[in-house]
Amino acid sequence: MSQITIITVNFKQIKVTEDFLESVLQHACNEDIELILVDNGTTEDNEAYFKKIYPDLVYIRSDENLGFAGGNNLGIRAAKGEYILLLNNDTEITENLIPVLLKEMESRPDIGLISPLILYHENPKVIQYAGFTEMNYRTGRNRGIGNMEIDEGQYYQESRQTGYCHGAAMMCRKEDLEKAGLMSEDFFLYYEELDWCDKFKKIGKKIWFTGRTKIYHKESMSVGKESKIKTYFMTRNRMLYIRRNTDIINTIIFSAYYICFACPKQVLVYIFKNRLDLVKWVFKGVFWNLTNSKNSSKLGFKI
Repeated sequence: MSQITIITVNFKQIKVTEDFLESVLQHACNEDIELILVDNGTTEDNEAYFKKIYPDLVYIRSDENLGFAGGNNLGIRAAKGEYILLLNNDTEITENLIPVLLKEMESRPDIGLISPLILYHENPKVIQYAGFTEMNYRTGRNRGIGNMEIDEGQYYQESRQTGYCHGAAMMCRKEDLEKAGLMSEDFFLYYEELDWCDKFKKIGKKIWFTGRTKIYHKESMSVGKESKIKTYFMTRNRMLYIRRNTDIINTIIFSAYYICFACPKQVLVYIFKNRLDLVKWVFKGVFWNLTNSKNSSKLGFKI
């Protein structure tokens, strides 16, 4: 049995995933790992293509687009490792990623999930993630630590508790995962890793960040790129996350703030930007929560 199972999900990004596989091959070839690739929402069988790059790859194909959580859960169910490391397919790892994360986990049994320092691939001197603050459950907001700072080594020796892990890179023990449960597939996109972190907190585990290792993430540094699907799921899932993780009193307080202040403010921003095409998706995201239970499997958006 491999000590570590790495799981990545591909959704119509063949070249990006190819770069990821080559990165693992280059920087983790001497590690005891099982690498699972979930080819999500594809009618094509790319197993032979990907295995030319990484011959020992475990390839799993899903005809249906299962989203981020569903794709990773499919891989988790097949994982044989003692530790599970979820990595986005648009990341590239560094040579000490596996040993450092493993050492951190083995030295602290109370760690449930851990993420490394994340730098932007397009500008590797700029930090994307060095932890998160705790969530303000009244507003459904928290803050990224280190985001957009110039990397001058300020986080390299840090190893500490943090509010949440980053979905691009998260490691856990399989035995802890079995107690906490899989990621909720109700979210489909966005907020699922925050909800997962809360599941680990509920079984008494800590959420951890280490700056002693890093990855490079190909996510764009620009904060734009608004779309219907992003607007809908960000609106819908912010509210869903609060509903799932706080009591009824807090949910009522948050909902009043969200519906009467936060969402109207966002609508005004879209109007100002002349993005009227996005306005209705704010309303649809809120309406979904008013008409569906917090454990509904209905997406409310045609994928």
